[in-house]
Amino acid sequence: MSNIFVDVWDIEKQKIDSAKALDFVSDGANGAANLFLGAVRNHNHGNEVLGVSYDVHDKLAINNFREICEEAIEKWGKRLKIYVVHTKGRLDIGDLSIVIAVGSPHRDESFLACRYVIEEIKKRSPVWKLEHYTSGDSEWTKGCELCTHSHKVRTYA
Repeated sequence: MSNIFVDVWDIEKQKIDSAKALDFVSDGANGAANLFLGAVRNHNHGNEVLGVSYDVHDKLAINNFREICEEAIEKWGKRLKIYVVHTKGRLDIGDLSIVIAVGSPHRDESFLACRYVIEEIKKRSPVWKLEHYTSGDSEWTKGCELCTHSHKVRTYA
């Protein structure tokens, strides 16, 4: 069995299940599991958001997610197990758009690898986000980097 699972799911056909993610990364050699759930929030940059539509180039995204996971394993160890699923389609407030789980022998590499995977996906992956606002307008959002202006964040080296 591979230590990486990556996929893109059409929200109309299949919802994300975080239990599947944790089950995949569970291993008797791993004492840590880290779970990141990305959900649609009701605001962004001063706009009230009704929902989000994600468009994803499936094949390129899957290859990109796998590459990012392989990089994390190279940085934080071959015992890591990583699960990544991103949705496509129309999501409402509170719906999950992405789930990332990382299992590892110790917590530090689990946290660092999980953080690395989400940040690299946000920067590099062929995923486009159309926000729908209460004003009736919609806008494609730009890729986003980690906001660090309000707090200090430990970086991955």
